Amino acid sequence: MDSRKLFLLAGALVIAAMTALMARSLMAGAAAPVAAANTPAEAPIDGPRVLVATKALPVGTIIDAAALRFQPWPKELVENAYFLESSPDSRSLVGTVVRFAIPAGQPITQGSLVKPGDRGFLAAALGPGMRAVTVPVSAQSAVAGFVFPGDRVDLVLTQTVEGGGDGPPLKASETFLRNLRVLATDQRTDKNSDDQGQTVVSTYSTVTVEATPRIAEKIAVAQTVGTLSLSLRSIADNKSELEEAIASGDVQLPANGDAKAEKAALDRIASRPLDGPSTFSTGADVSRFQRSSVPGKGTDNANSAGGGTMTVAAGPASGAPSAAPISRGPTVRITRGNDVTDVSVGGNK
Repeated sequence: MDSRKLFLLAGALVIAAMTALMARSLMAGAAAPVAAANTPAEAPIDGPRVLVATKALPVGTIIDAAALRFQPWPKELVENAYFLESSPDSRSLVGTVVRFAIPAGQPITQGSLVKPGDRGFLAAALGPGMRAVTVPVSAQSAVAGFVFPGDRVDLVLTQTVEGGGDGPPLKASETFLRNLRVLATDQRTDKNSDDQGQTVVSTYSTVTVEATPRIAEKIAVAQTVGTLSLSLRSIADNKSELEEAIASGDVQLPANGDAKAEKAALDRIASRPLDGPSTFSTGADVSRFQRSSVPGKGTDNANSAGGGTMTVAAGPASGAPSAAPISRGPTVRITRGNDVTDVSVGGNK
């Protein structure tokens, strides 16, 4: 074979290799065809916009702006009890209470909500197992009228303890209940507002709070013991006390790590009324001329801090008439609580 044929054969091989490489690169760079599903567009709902629940609303839920929204609803399914967007009543539902449970996404009916002032509002606002208790207050004992429905308060009992002695009585103040939710002031279950929507601060004579049956019994008997006062709580107090309860192990959170269940448990715990431990202060904590303990029998008018008192009694004066037996000499009277003991310190026997 001559050189010319070899040269032609080599050229043909090079051209074939280049053609194969170009075809491979073209096939790799081409995009694979994608089968696009031809989904028909959702047809718009032919009907008015009605008020629906954005989340599940259990019985006793106080409605806020985030709990409701307007949504188109088929006109053949619209009931007369629904709140339409064109209805003026649908704009004034914030602050109402759920009387019957409403699932998420379902329309709000007029019979499922109770407005403040309506019959049955207070019973609907109570949580399961809770009671409503009314406490008599004054302007001074009710934070000068700055306590409103929805606030949380502590109850303080102030009393005077006479004891068994002739000294001044013990004056004491004790915080015995905490984190009580205010349901109403006098007979109002909502905040009093003026024409401009500003909250009006006014005095009242009674406050109704939410309590467990056990706490309701304590409030009833506390009214016969002394005077009750309200102590308005800060919003941050619930968070700090909740953190302390979690750290101490008093609060058990869901073990499965469900964020929604954990949040619901924390909200439920933060809203519960607290029954103890109580804290107290006595008159001696604010004045050196007041007592720090209950006067016992045989004490004098001096302040008693829990220890014994001593009275020195000398014998009768010389020549003084006495129907009692002859004294044995000076004695020391020692008083420890209600126990009184006379101890002779010498003299004629």
